[in-house]
Amino acid sequence: MLASIALVALGIGGPPAAAAPAAFVSTAPSLHVSGTQLLDDQNQVVQLNGVNHSGTEYACIQGWGIFDGPVDGPSIQVMKTWHVHAVRVPLNEDCWLGINMPSPQYGGHTYRQAVTAYVHRLESRGLNVILDLHWSAPGSTPADHQVQMPDADHSPAFWRSVAKRFGRDRAILFDLFNEPFGITWDCWLRGCLVDGTWKAAGMQQLVDAVRNSGAQNVIMLGGLAYSNDLIEWGAHMPIDTLGQLVAAWHVYNFNACTGETCWNDTVAGVAGKAPLLLGEFGENDCAHGFVDGLMSWADTQGIGYLAWTWNTWDCSSGPALISDYSAGTPTAYGQGVHDHFVARFPG
Repeated sequence: MLASIALVALGIGGPPAAAAPAAFVSTAPSLHVSGTQLLDDQNQVVQLNGVNHSGTEYACIQGWGIFDGPVDGPSIQVMKTWHVHAVRVPLNEDCWLGINMPSPQYGGHTYRQAVTAYVHRLESRGLNVILDLHWSAPGSTPADHQVQMPDADHSPAFWRSVAKRFGRDRAILFDLFNEPFGITWDCWLRGCLVDGTWKAAGMQQLVDAVRNSGAQNVIMLGGLAYSNDLIEWGAHMPIDTLGQLVAAWHVYNFNACTGETCWNDTVAGVAGKAPLLLGEFGENDCAHGFVDGLMSWADTQGIGYLAWTWNTWDCSSGPALISDYSAGTPTAYGQGVHDHFVARFPG
């Protein structure tokens, strides 16, 4: 009840909040889906490559900030030396909505404005942005870790608000939920009761929340098993009135699906109904043999990929791509990603 009152007070829980002023003009390419391809505003096929920048999902709810690492212009220019063309920004629904926070000064309007400013800095340097609902939680529970599914209490309101703010900017993609797990495909599509205690929002409900807000952005949808399993994605694909859905896929060396046979089965599971995009990939052994093979295979399929993560953690605990922000020095793992990006994609 208190959470609902707070959302209404923000103008988020009831009717969709008013859109932010549309003064910014992106220099990143607008993107749209046509069949199984992602196209730019010149109708050229795009194989999107980039990185995740973690931090905006946890710093705010832990009560010490908004970002982990620099987000200024020079830091983005360092990313571009890796020939990065897109950045995935993980978000926290409580921080965005300004609810259930131990340190309210990092949430609500402050958080939304900070994220918006970072998105605009990325776009002004020609980078596409993926906004991802990474951490969420039902009721008055703080969104301080990853849960099985988006919650019906707050996640639709989160996406209505995000869609109202960024829905006229098709250089931005919406990744509706990071990594569903521990649920069925029917729950994934329609929602269900999770752990017998809280109601999950299904992907159809979130697609509708975005489209009913007037947004035309490309929408990404990860499958089961932490987005590693897309075998029944095509059979459970939500209805999108604009036909702008992408199958979001996560692949790490410690997942179940780690070889070409399984990767080919995954592509077949999407059933030719949408493009695929690796929203996350990586390996946790401080090496790059696995990701080298994955990226090379993805290139043959025309599948884009975004590496986890542009942070200075240990290469085995994240895994992290860099050892410092000022020069973007690769870790042993990041070296393989860097070299492949520079060889494969224009600067």
